[in-house]
Amino acid sequence: MWEAVGLPGVTEVRIPRQLLTEQPGWAEQADVVVVGSGIAGLTTALEARKAGRVLLVTKTSLSAGSTAWAQGGIAAALGPEDSPDQHLRDTLVAGVGLCDETAVRTLVTEGPWRVRELAALGAEFERADDGTIALTREGGHRRDRIAHAGGDATGKEISRALIEALRAVEEDPGIQVIEHALVTDVLTDSTGRACGVALHVIGEGRIDGVGAALGRAVVLATGGLGQVYASTTNPSVATGDGVAAALRAGAEVVDLEFVQFHPTVLWLGRSAKGQQPLISEAVRGEGAHLRDVEGRRFMVGQHQLAELAPRHVVAKGIVTAMAETGAEHVWLDARHLGAAFLEERFPTIVARCRSYGIDPATDLVPVAPAQHYASGGVWTSGRGRSTVPGLYACGEVACTGVHGANRLASNSLLEGLVWGHRIAVDLAESLAGVPIGDPVPRPGGTGLLNADAGRFVQAAMTAGAGVLRSGSSLATLQARLAQLSEERSSTVPTPLAWETTNLHAVAVTLGRHAAMREETRGGHWREDFPERDDARWRGHLVSTLDPDGILGTTFQPMREK
Repeated sequence: MWEAVGLPGVTEVRIPRQLLTEQPGWAEQADVVVVGSGIAGLTTALEARKAGRVLLVTKTSLSAGSTAWAQGGIAAALGPEDSPDQHLRDTLVAGVGLCDETAVRTLVTEGPWRVRELAALGAEFERADDGTIALTREGGHRRDRIAHAGGDATGKEISRALIEALRAVEEDPGIQVIEHALVTDVLTDSTGRACGVALHVIGEGRIDGVGAALGRAVVLATGGLGQVYASTTNPSVATGDGVAAALRAGAEVVDLEFVQFHPTVLWLGRSAKGQQPLISEAVRGEGAHLRDVEGRRFMVGQHQLAELAPRHVVAKGIVTAMAETGAEHVWLDARHLGAAFLEERFPTIVARCRSYGIDPATDLVPVAPAQHYASGGVWTSGRGRSTVPGLYACGEVACTGVHGANRLASNSLLEGLVWGHRIAVDLAESLAGVPIGDPVPRPGGTGLLNADAGRFVQAAMTAGAGVLRSGSSLATLQARLAQLSEERSSTVPTPLAWETTNLHAVAVTLGRHAAMREETRGGHWREDFPERDDARWRGHLVSTLDPDGILGTTFQPMREK
């Protein structure tokens, strides 16, 4: 184990231990506080009622998170020719040597059971002629094991089913929902245990202004950090709030350098910013091809699975093809699949493309990589516990060890489903006799960036830690982020300023990790270190904040859970 002390290219940046807010003017209390309403948060909330009263807090509306945007599906070994062992092998290959095999085995063995439970709950997956769940294939999978719904609207259907299940029990005094609530910080007591969250209800909620939700345990299911980049497939709410709040509370944050850039995002021109339309990997799974601007199928010969290689391989192939031809995109060719098939199998994607004047049935579709998924996050145990007592995490905000250096397609929904159940079981077994602590201020002071600094963070991250990275680009990134923290401090607490400060904390940590990892692996591609280096780098970069808000980072060899 070694620390990032005095290492070349590592810039010291102070991160506030708490966000600057008004004093809480009200408080709610429950046994378990769940933050987030995607598949991970909803599953946890529904199951955690067995542990006591649950308070579910979500940033906007219940259905506004990333789950509803998931097009491809949910992966599970449901077919007669498939098995958990085969799913495990494919996941380990995609993770490029950094997966926690115990966590992956948990995922693939419990996953089929959880998917069938989800179907029994009311999620309407598409069915084969014999009535079983229909299965398709996506990149990195060597079997058909992707269950989907509504053609390309799987996440939307899963979200609907879980929300309906929640609505069915909303009269239950054991569960309460607060919508339009932005969590500013995880609250901790004098022992360092999580005892709730501070939150601001944004006008449309039942309670207005800053308050506190207190509990015997806190579960972060806040989703991703995609808005730290200028272009992403993530919704606008994905501002890294959970990772930043956990970091400020003292939790370990792991593997943030491994960012998955989805290979095929609809290219809308160099001026396009924010959430971009995703062209699901399932389109390639059904036979669509990638071509460079000269018409060549450039993935053939690069990998035995060609266009269905793991996502980091395809993204790198696209970026290389763009560099070779001087183009800003490549083409996705689905014309041979026909209008009838495309409209039935991918109605959402076809409609979205046509809204931009592109018909996948007759036109080549311009695509380029964009940020899609964070493989790292808040380190958790096999039961979802972080390194802060009483604080759990699941879904994209967490690093369970399942994804390693790169997520296998459609494993994310399954991870949220499996770990939501596992956390609920742990809560039911461990909370008896645990009191609700009294929040105390943390050392290190408060801080806030001006809201207008957000676009500078996004531009710096896109230029310095995008698909292609180098020591030079990452040094420039760290310097720009350090300068932002010095020049753009704010004393006006607003939701946008809180989100911007969260993005900055995430960017600082991600940039630090990317600068330190001098190799290419999975979602981390260093031009100056183009090879995988197991001798030096088969392990994890782990960051925490010290009491003064100084980010400390260590390298830890692979560890079992």
